[in-house]
Amino acid sequence: MKKVSVIIPVYNVEAYLPKCMESAVGQSYENIEIICVDDGSTDSSPDILSSFADKDSRIRVIHQENQGLSGARNTGIGYATGDYIVFLDGDDWIDIETVGQAVEAAEKNSAQAVMWGYVREFGDASSVKKIFDSDMVFDREHTETMIHRRIVGLVGEELSNPENADSIVTAWGKLYCRDIIVNNNLKFVDTKLIGTEDALFNLYYFGFVSKTVFINKPFNHYRKDNETSLTKKYKPKLYSQWSLLYDKMQSYISDKGNLYEEAFYNRVCLSIIGLGLNELCNKKGASERIKNIKTILSSDRYSKAYSKLDLSFFPIHWKIFFTLCKHKLAAGVYILLLIIQFMIGR
Repeated sequence: MKKVSVIIPVYNVEAYLPKCMESAVGQSYENIEIICVDDGSTDSSPDILSSFADKDSRIRVIHQENQGLSGARNTGIGYATGDYIVFLDGDDWIDIETVGQAVEAAEKNSAQAVMWGYVREFGDASSVKKIFDSDMVFDREHTETMIHRRIVGLVGEELSNPENADSIVTAWGKLYCRDIIVNNNLKFVDTKLIGTEDALFNLYYFGFVSKTVFINKPFNHYRKDNETSLTKKYKPKLYSQWSLLYDKMQSYISDKGNLYEEAFYNRVCLSIIGLGLNELCNKKGASERIKNIKTILSSDRYSKAYSKLDLSFFPIHWKIFFTLCKHKLAAGVYILLLIIQFMIGR
């Protein structure tokens, strides 16, 4: 019976941690170790972890000074002894059958990666995020074209749903082979790449995968009502952080061919959604926000990306949005971002 290491990075999530831990210890698949990395929490999270560890010998708690999400995950990898690794964020939770069905799918298909869907949890409402339409098994060729390349970015008809650009890049929602990670010294690099660590890690990991399984069940529950989450705060360095990601990603795909290059520039184009929504959190007001959006759209990388962007696959509302981006009409982009923010809030 294969062993699974469930790695849980924890930082100041006292309100959500019990539900996360209960979902981990309650897995129907029992041959697991639960590695909790307390990343310098200043709330009661360490006490909650100790309480769970006292009751379950499978739980190991590591305390460290704050190193960020990447550093916490890397620490967990260093302590892991399982055949497989599953990452679970400390404010999220998973269904009881998650690990068992993932291991079964991996063993049945001799797969090096298993993926599954997730539910966005908004407190009083839930929304399933669509990834693929059914259970799927990807051989080496299709892992490259439909998973590995898609981690870089969307192409063709995939652009009809630009909101799904990063639906498969998360580290959670996957079962990994520990040997691939350890033997190739894979890590979550550059902890300053807040919000982009997962994409780079998966880009490297799936370069070694010859078979992938997708389970069309939303096992992961991704909490969107956590007001302390990094995704809720204005990040003034986000543009420079993402630029660093793009430098690394562009270097990695330099010999991968035209489809990867197209996917890369499409990723750059679509990233204005995230960057723009981040600017809406800027406390300096509308004029500063519009100025920053204009600066991004006018940069060499974004100008080149938009010159290559094929608008034909986008729904009409996204065609309008990205047409404004192409022409660097930052005020119009800003207004549409406000509408997007309103729709997300609903």
